[in-house]
Formats: sequence, C-alpha cells, structure tokens
Amino acid sequence: MRLSPTGALRHSGNLFAMALDVIRSLPRRPFQAREFIQQAWFVASVTILPTALVSIPFGAVIALQIGSLTRQLGAQSFAGAASVLAVLREASPIVTALLIAGAGGTAICADLGARKIRDEIDAMQVLGIDPIHRLVVPRVLASMVVAVLLNGLVSVVGVAGGYFFNVVLQHGTPGAYLASFTTLAQLSDLWAAEIKALVFGAIAAIVASYKGLTAQGGPKGVGDAVNQSVVITFMLLFVTNFVMTAVYFQVVPQRG
Repeated sequence: MRLSPTGALRHSGNLFAMALDVIRSLPRRPFQAREFIQQAWFVASVTILPTALVSIPFGAVIALQIGSLTRQLGAQSFAGAASVLAVLREASPIVTALLIAGAGGTAICADLGARKIRDEIDAMQVLGIDPIHRLVVPRVLASMVVAVLLNGLVSVVGVAGGYFFNVVLQHGTPGAYLASFTTLAQLSDLWAAEIKALVFGAIAAIVASYKGLTAQGGPKGVGDAVNQSVVITFMLLFVTNFVMTAVYFQVVPQRG
C-alpha cells in the first residue's frame, strides 16, 4: 500500500469529521437503547476478565518498585500513599484504555468491517438509515460506560494487589500502608481518572468504528483495518493521556 502525506491528512480529517458527526448524533432520537445494552454487555464480557488479570501485575510492579524505593529513602510510611497515587492517576486509566482498545475496539472494528464488505452499510444508507446514529453512537456510548466501570475495577484490584505484595512479600506494615492512603491522593485524582477513562473509551470506539466503516478489500481488508485501529488508538491514547495529565496538574493543586 502506497503511503502519502496527503492521504494521512485526509484520513485524519475524515476521522475528526466522523467524531463530530458522532457528537452531533448523540442527542438524536430515537435512542438505540437495545443496541446500546447489547454492545455494553458485549464489550464488558470481553474486557472484564483480562482487565482484572492485567491490573494485578500492574499493581504488583508499582508496589514492588515504590516499596523498594521508599525503603532506600527511609520513608516506608509513604509506600501506600505513593502506590495508591500511581494506580489511581496513571495505571487504572492506561490499563482500561489498552484493554478497551485491544479487546473491545478490535471487536467493534471487525463487526463493522464485516458489515461494510457485505454491503450492509451501503444498504442502510440506501434505505435512509444513518449508520452513525444507528451503529456507531450506541457503540461509542457503550465503550464510554464500560471504560468508566472498568477503571473503578482496575483501581480496586490494583490497590489490593499492591497491598498484598507490599505487606506480604516486602514485609511492610499493614497499618501504615492503609493509614497513608490519603496522604498524597485525593478525591480529585479519582475523578480525573474516571474522566480519562471516559475520554479513552470514546476515542477507542470512534477510531474502531471509523476503520471498520472504511474497510476495503474483503476479509484481508478487515484484518488490516483491525490492526490499524489498534495502532492508531494506542498512539492517540498516549498523547491524550499526556495532555490531560498536564492540564490536571495545572488546574488541581497537589498535596505536599
């Protein structure tokens, strides 16, 4: 496939235009409640178990690294606070984003891509049915809702895993670990992580839907679209995470 700067700009513009179309179609009626429930259940079913399993080593690695560092600095009483802060601010939304994009996004892209190569999307347009309102909007809303819920799950599992590894493996003090939870972390950190998860879920679903609706070349084209959607989503997620984190540090005062 030949790559060109103008082609990249065209695809970027089309992706942004589709995102605007999704936002414009959100308040339109009738709302596809059945499609939303089905997609939310499907995305949750393919992401809950992998997310829980991935969050355990994330929390463990953070706890082991921070526990070793605080022991060297003689600040073991801050191990719990630093671990909770790292899990809430960064680990939870990142893990949620990766699983939503890698599991849920690929399924959305493959589903819409299969509909595209079977000419179902063109048939809907001929019948006067808007594919954005009928198919994309419920998937975007479902991904956003599931991402917010998964972020809470990752936070709980990650903090619990960090507690286990810090107290059991590194022989930390349970009382000091629990007592230091609110030393550095604050409620605004949790809300910021939930907003990140909400935005990440929307980005993953929009990119997956765009690549699925523009798939060409038969089954091979659908497979290529799925791979491209994962790569593009990961790049956008990391850039968005950096921007949102920088804005959060400028807006919310941090505890010393």
